[in-house]
Amino acid sequence: MLLNKQVYPSYSNFPERVLQFGEGNFLRCFVDWMFDELNTKTDFNGSVVVVQPIANGMVNMLNDQDGLYTLYLRGLKNGVAESNHKTINIISRGINPYTDFDAYLATAENPDMRFVISNTTEAGISYDDNDTPGLTPPNSYPAKLAIWLHHRFVHFKGDVTKGMHIIPCELIDKNADHLKEYILKLSAKWGFEAAFVTWLDEACTFSNTLVDRIVPGYPRERITEITAELGFEDKQVVEGEHFHLWVIQSSKGLKEELPFPSIGLNVLYVDDITPYKTRKVRILNGAHTALVPVAYLYGIDTVRESVEHPIVGKFLNDAIFEEIIPTLDLSKEELEKFASEVIDRFKNPFIKHLLMSISLNSWAKFETRVLPSILEYVKRKNAVPQKLTFSLASTIAFYKGKRGDADIALNDDAALLSLLKDAWNKYDGTDVSLKLVVTEVLAYDKNWKFDLNTVAGLTDAVTVHLTNILNKGMQKAIEALV
Repeated sequence: MLLNKQVYPSYSNFPERVLQFGEGNFLRCFVDWMFDELNTKTDFNGSVVVVQPIANGMVNMLNDQDGLYTLYLRGLKNGVAESNHKTINIISRGINPYTDFDAYLATAENPDMRFVISNTTEAGISYDDNDTPGLTPPNSYPAKLAIWLHHRFVHFKGDVTKGMHIIPCELIDKNADHLKEYILKLSAKWGFEAAFVTWLDEACTFSNTLVDRIVPGYPRERITEITAELGFEDKQVVEGEHFHLWVIQSSKGLKEELPFPSIGLNVLYVDDITPYKTRKVRILNGAHTALVPVAYLYGIDTVRESVEHPIVGKFLNDAIFEEIIPTLDLSKEELEKFASEVIDRFKNPFIKHLLMSISLNSWAKFETRVLPSILEYVKRKNAVPQKLTFSLASTIAFYKGKRGDADIALNDDAALLSLLKDAWNKYDGTDVSLKLVVTEVLAYDKNWKFDLNTVAGLTDAVTVHLTNILNKGMQKAIEALV
């Protein structure tokens, strides 16, 4: 028996107020869950219409279940493992604009529509010069939305009360700014009236966002167990962690219309999203990147094992609290709270996060996630941070390609792999040749954007750590450090 409104006796219809581009796991586990909470705990009284953003999608599967699906949230809450689930009753229907463009455009004529949400992948917010207003639908998401907004503008004769709050969730910097830029560019190209552009500026808002929740997605490995527990089949089950964070750079009363914080959701309405983005990249992503080579060469395979290990876990904790947090500008209390939440997330017993899955493109990740903390630490403290430089040395050792006698499946930029292979081939076991390896890697400005050997003390610190790793082995080297 498939989950649908006949199976779910509490099924309710709500006015369609949200247009959502994307039917994937993340939006259903994150934004749709939040709107469901608003319906339950406030007088929001709205539902979500899901638009399939690409030709191949899953809205038919959603419609087969009347928009219903089960959400499992699993992880640590206050240090205790907790798993719970609920049926999400927020999606009214799904529309495939590739097969029913008229139904898609008709939603613009709904006076109750107020919000546009999207997650069309990082590549979704892009400009396609081949898009025209006559395509049904056009190729890109910005073009689809431009046509929809223009149709709404025309239908309501420019009524400023029928503007939209547009809140993209794509994982790119300044996502809303880019989306608006492309819509304006298309509007000019297509000859849309100046009054429409004015309506976009005065009646609509575009809010940059930062989203954060780990969503493993469909729990294929335990779906038989889940079906037995639920008593029905659900092809749209989605799993996520308890932690959630949505930072919205907003204005014009969005917080009043979407009062997520008032019901206990971790949604922040801010004037500037930048410090929160920096916090996430440096602490959460930076910790992941700094941890991988150290823990893997130690002999550990997963994030959880690493964080719970008495030596490796202390290394990571020290790196975050002693070397990353002092380089950030938000309050120490706020940063330490976020860092503690990150550590708990890494310990999630329901998620098996392999270190090797994070190791992809480690050098580019190190440059954006860890190097800024090193440079800022040097600037503020006039000294190099020992844990983060140890991680840099460990990354060089990792790219030697061996863990004990086993080969490491290195996956990175081909030019970088070639450079590291050549550098290690020159190593003859002497201290002089090892420093040449370090010097050559740090000089690779194509990755670092400048020669890192110019940073006072960095080359020597990395060389000392790398010497210890090679001569003593990772276990003794890190034990001596922490």
